[in-house]
Amino acid sequence: MNSFPETLDAAVEQAKEAAQAAIADGYKLLQVELVVPEIALQSEALALEFAQLFASAGLQVKVMFPDTGAAALAKRNWGEKPFAVTDMGSRFTPIETQIAEEDQMFIVACPSSVEVERAEKLSQLAGDRPVLFLIPQLEDVAVVGIGLAARQLRDRFIKNIYSCYYLRPLESGAILRCHPSLWQIWLEQESGYELATELTTKPMGEDLERLMIELTNPQTADSESKSTKKKVNFLGNLQKFLNALSQ
Repeated sequence: MNSFPETLDAAVEQAKEAAQAAIADGYKLLQVELVVPEIALQSEALALEFAQLFASAGLQVKVMFPDTGAAALAKRNWGEKPFAVTDMGSRFTPIETQIAEEDQMFIVACPSSVEVERAEKLSQLAGDRPVLFLIPQLEDVAVVGIGLAARQLRDRFIKNIYSCYYLRPLESGAILRCHPSLWQIWLEQESGYELATELTTKPMGEDLERLMIELTNPQTADSESKSTKKKVNFLGNLQKFLNALSQ
């Protein structure tokens, strides 16, 4: 059973292990989600960590950014690296031109719903080569829409992206999914985080709210106060994590 990552740097290490394991188990279309404040601002640093991880394993990795500017900035900041860096294309340069036969794996840094069609096209062009989306934000109703075309896009693409790692702090605990484990709810106790339950599907919306009420109801008000404090402590590690990535 996975342990709970008490800090964000521990979560990133856990996410890297989960991604490696999922790809080894045959998953080709994957995502890593860290649902914490401002983490998307560090997508470049996270992409570098994951790219170095898989490049060191001998894969020809291509890191892709949503736009040309972000790709150029990463190239400048990173210098010479044993992997390629590019963007997801544009109306002037279709994504097909960004894919090479020698590419063995694609890592996409923080694609948004604006890039969802290009992300889907990439998944098609990749064939049996792994595509890993880092902190994707592909589903925005305002952009993707709610009509038939949007539902079809979700059914054929978005819903088929495998969450090999997911971490989301909650008011009194957290949701954790770390391949190959199931979806887990962890609750904050005086001794730290404790596993409360496991689920076969991602807990969302009203179902999640009801589940959290059921799991936390036996706790006293004093325990809830301590829980809130622990959440603050967990998120308080964010700045240290971001500073470390920026070094």
